[in-house]
Amino acid sequence: MLRRIALTAAASVAALSALPATAHATADITASPSAPTDRLTITVADSGGAGDGTYELNCHPTGGTHPDAAKACERLQEVTVWGTDPFAPVPKDAMCTMQYGGPATAHVTGTWQGRPVDATYDRSNGCEISRWDGLVPVLPAASA
Repeated sequence: MLRRIALTAAASVAALSALPATAHATADITASPSAPTDRLTITVADSGGAGDGTYELNCHPTGGTHPDAAKACERLQEVTVWGTDPFAPVPKDAMCTMQYGGPATAHVTGTWQGRPVDATYDRSNGCEISRWDGLVPVLPAASA
């Protein structure tokens, strides 16, 4: 009987020690193809500074041609809140100040947090200026 208990314990230890390696290998194989890709293309025009152009921004891991990819990814993480779209347009019924923030425009396309992005930005009124400024440094700080 004692021999039987010892054999059962040894078999259990061997089986349990093999599980994490097997589980880890399976997770690596299945996680990479289904992991969301955070990749954006940002096109900026007439910002009044060095920020004009088209940039690639990759987050998780950080990379691309964006001039400050690390800070841009950090900002996107800050404004990404469950249940909201960080790229949402200004609501149609919003009351916005009648001010002009300059001719700058931007277009952001790609994928963020597994969802498609196709957003346009300008600085045509107070709401749009605030929306733009809320994404700096993803978008360049524009000068009027």
